[in-house]
Amino acid sequence: MLKIIIKDGENIERALKRYKRKHRNIKVMQNLREGQFFTKPSVRRRREVQKAAYIQNLRDQADV
Repeated sequence: MLKIIIKDGENIERALKRYKRKHRNIKVMQNLREGQFFTKPSVRRRREVQKAAYIQNLRDQADV
């Protein structure tokens, strides 16, 4: 459970922004979506490899 402690005189928008950042960083929604359906371990590994290759390609293009 996420807890955001609001300091004295802190703007509510700023506290909400901190909450959203924490929520995004712990990947709550992503974990919920992944848990809805079973994915085979081989498919999960293939996606990880494809993602790593994509990121590496982006980095290689940036270096050129």
